[in-house]
Amino acid sequence: PRQYKVIMHNDDFTPMEFVVEILIDIFHKELPEAERLMLTVHERGRAAVGFYTYDIAVTKIQIAARRAKQEGFPFRMTVEEA
Repeated sequence: PRQYKVIMHNDDFTPMEFVVEILIDIFHKELPEAERLMLTVHERGRAAVGFYTYDIAVTKIQIAARRAKQEGFPFRMTVEEA
């Protein structure tokens, strides 16, 4: 099956700690990798945080978006074909 990358985008309102939590809880990253990815997003404006089949990528984004909305953050992720 085709692989898709989940792209995490930077914003000025979502706390770095929340981004790290999402990377650990939803994308199953270890703390050092989660912190590295969060800093990449912060410094470069975006980063690929994982490669998945389309359905899995979209599901992970939906779960993260739901959590961000509950917390009131404008956190944004997109899917791109790898």
